[in-house]
Amino acid sequence: MNFEPIKVTVGENRYGKEGIRLIKVNRSSEQHKFSEWTVRVLLEGDFDSSYEEGDNSKILPTDTMKNTVYSLARRLQTESMEDFGKELVNFLHERNPQVSTIEVKISGKAWEPIRVNQTTYPTAFVQTSNEIQLTTVKRAKTGPFSIVSGLDNLLVIKTAKSSFTGYMKDSLTTLPEADDRLFGTSIRALWTYDQNDGRVLYERLRQKIRNTILEVFSKHESKSVQRKSSLLYEQNKNKNYTPLLFIDTLHAIGKTILEDISNNVIQIHTTMPNIHCLLFDLSRFGQDNPNEIFYPIDDPHGLIQCCLKRQSNTSSSRQSSKVLQSKL
Repeated sequence: MNFEPIKVTVGENRYGKEGIRLIKVNRSSEQHKFSEWTVRVLLEGDFDSSYEEGDNSKILPTDTMKNTVYSLARRLQTESMEDFGKELVNFLHERNPQVSTIEVKISGKAWEPIRVNQTTYPTAFVQTSNEIQLTTVKRAKTGPFSIVSGLDNLLVIKTAKSSFTGYMKDSLTTLPEADDRLFGTSIRALWTYDQNDGRVLYERLRQKIRNTILEVFSKHESKSVQRKSSLLYEQNKNKNYTPLLFIDTLHAIGKTILEDISNNVIQIHTTMPNIHCLLFDLSRFGQDNPNEIFYPIDDPHGLIQCCLKRQSNTSSSRQSSKVLQSKL
């Protein structure tokens, strides 16, 4: 019996350099600016001969990508990760005709000038948290930019204005309704820019979006799991409470950003895992615990993800403005 030989072809592929750590100091004013970024560069293109024949004539060394990042950082005066990413993508496209698409991903750590007793030290900095600023800049050779920016690990918690009642119950439901509980989470938010809406002041807009997230989180009073990520409590036999889930703050945050903050943002995707805080049972020691003493746990935890989109004015049919995924 004769068998046809199996033909193997190269499918989707890309390569690049990851973990390019960059620190840049801007000394153009009395108040210095200190930035710490980690950069990843990925190229897609005509690389089949490298995989199939070991021909590296079209391969840009990843070490060259690393050097390009440092060289451009010295030459450019851009302050935002987004503008730097765009310049890096353009530079690599101009020099590499074999490349079809370039993606640059940048993450930045939170450094701020040191302020003590109303005095700001212009050349001294402190890392304020584990929060990470993010952007992904991508462009095909002949196409427009796609830019998605955001933040991750924004740790927040509040001690009031959070409740959960009127939810679905079945034979396995043990969760009691709650009118007052802790609400804590680590926020990850990613927003997509409309690149057809003129010049974007990325740094200013990023700070405005971050402030909006914090303000809405602080002010908003949640009454529904389907509307705001909020910590719930599952009461067990020892009268402890397990924080469970929250949602409608996600909707309130995204809606405010899309409606009130900027026309440059066309979509925002928010993720909020639970930070669980269990009420500690002090009755064994003859003490009360009026919702004041808790201990945190990590797993299992609830996870809420919500994507809100700006609805097109030219749409012929009404589309949903949100895609919601929740996992308990």
